[in-house]
Amino acid sequence: MNFPLPTSPVKPPYVRLSVFYFTYFAALGVFVPYWTVYLKKVAGFSAAQIGELMAVFMASKVVAPFIWGWLADHTGQRLRIIRLASALAVVCFAGVYWQNSYGWMVLVMASFGFFWNASLPQFEALTLNHLGTDIGRYSRIRLWGSVGFIVMVVSLPPLLERYGIERAVDAMLLLFIAIWVATGLVRDKPHHAHAENTSRLREVMRQPAVWLLLLACALQQGSHGVYYTFFSLYLEDHGYSRNFTGWMWALGVIAEVVLFVFMHRLIGRFGAERLFVLAMLLTGIRWILLGVWVDHLLVLLVAQVLHAATYGLFHASAIHLIHHVFPGRLQGRGQALYSGVSYGVGGALGSLLSGYGWETLGSTQTFYIATVVVNLGLFMSLYAMRDLGKHYAQ
Repeated sequence: MNFPLPTSPVKPPYVRLSVFYFTYFAALGVFVPYWTVYLKKVAGFSAAQIGELMAVFMASKVVAPFIWGWLADHTGQRLRIIRLASALAVVCFAGVYWQNSYGWMVLVMASFGFFWNASLPQFEALTLNHLGTDIGRYSRIRLWGSVGFIVMVVSLPPLLERYGIERAVDAMLLLFIAIWVATGLVRDKPHHAHAENTSRLREVMRQPAVWLLLLACALQQGSHGVYYTFFSLYLEDHGYSRNFTGWMWALGVIAEVVLFVFMHRLIGRFGAERLFVLAMLLTGIRWILLGVWVDHLLVLLVAQVLHAATYGLFHASAIHLIHHVFPGRLQGRGQALYSGVSYGVGGALGSLLSGYGWETLGSTQTFYIATVVVNLGLFMSLYAMRDLGKHYAQ
């Protein structure tokens, strides 16, 4: 199906937009692989406590993006809000240096997450506004985020081996500051002043296909809870070195970068809805491979290459669908809703339950459960894509 595209007379600032993605995902390249290792090795938390802390962080994605998205859509000051949220994220994360008690860490994760998780959905909306008719080039900008992630997961492990896992916290703080600086390089780009308003939002949200799409996204991200929370610890438990673990994270994101290069062609040829369903299918296969054959190097490599589909293909197609389901003045709230439901609700429940599952059932069974979860999302996505095609095909 073909979606109507907005127009934009000004050439998008590709480089400046890319700098933000590079720094943002470089920070993720430290946070995702090494934060849970820090929580276990330095702070001494159990698997269940680590799952709870990550759930608190992910839960902030439920509330923060929608609050900030509502403010951005109603004030028209999207870039100022992004800059403010990025600055306050730095301040809140610095609280990690104060103490490592469980209660204090919950407070740090909640406050830091509230501000940091606010910026990306709004920057996504800002980027798409800049792109206008060139929306297919989104993946070419987003791939620089993947490059930033790769740079950190490859370069940081030797430093951590030499100076200790505590240095990961220093690296994160510096990168959070760099994100704030990167927001100063971009100019604002208001959405097109169409007539969409609150009544239009209610009209969109009354469609069952929209909720099925969002729930499918939540289940897909929920299944990732075990991966994002425990993958580094999982490989370490199976005898892999920290340097090797860094390269496994990098391999997944390298595959993601390759996919982003061709993503605009894939969407043009196959349609975002078909690619979305394919991503869900391949995600379930990936969790089976990791849960059963982690000790087989070749299978582990294949599983990591599948990250191109389970994250890259999924995210790019989902962003494309959400952008057109929530047009005009609804863009900020649409991206915030997507982030809040999928990465927020789904991510929080996935992190929380994977922590309990990891501690009580073991790693393999937890990956099995993740497979069941994403397959539920796969069935929902099949119905959602069918109905969305009826509403938005031309």
